[in-house]
Amino acid sequence: MTRECRRLYSGWPDGRLIQIKDKAGDSVNLKFAMKAAPAAANSSFTYFDHDADVGVIGRGATIEEAFESAARATFAIMADLEQVRPADAIALDFEEADTEIALVRWLNLLITLAREHRMTFCRFWVEKDGVHWRGGASGEPWRPGIDRGVEVKGATLTMLCVRQDTAGWEARCVVDV
Repeated sequence: MTRECRRLYSGWPDGRLIQIKDKAGDSVNLKFAMKAAPAAANSSFTYFDHDADVGVIGRGATIEEAFESAARATFAIMADLEQVRPADAIALDFEEADTEIALVRWLNLLITLAREHRMTFCRFWVEKDGVHWRGGASGEPWRPGIDRGVEVKGATLTMLCVRQDTAGWEARCVVDV
């Protein structure tokens, strides 16, 4: 049964559970599986509040690390990444001059490939060479033993920002759940 939901409050109670109301006004608890540790010591991900959707923020020393962190944040909404084995890999490439649009394309390509192959991903890599982006992800098909979170339908242009500051790079956008 599909439910149209909206957020009841802002914030994450313990980083793993959020309470929402469906159209009928019934409370529904949705589990977010956000346990995965970042791959690089200087990269991380967090979330920000946005109505019925979720804002993801990836950080890293390079733009590539920030994009990889944003991908981990996105897929950690859908599954407990610690339970996912990096058994199979996919590759992707695309051209995009605008770094903000590149973030949305990167995330949406990963989401589409995961859906097409009925997989979830736990490791991500991307390289930028001018306007050409090459990357990939590894993971495995969904199986019992992988805790499912909430499906991410896609990355959006809402609150989209890719920027560099003294601490490194930050890549953020809202993902539709």
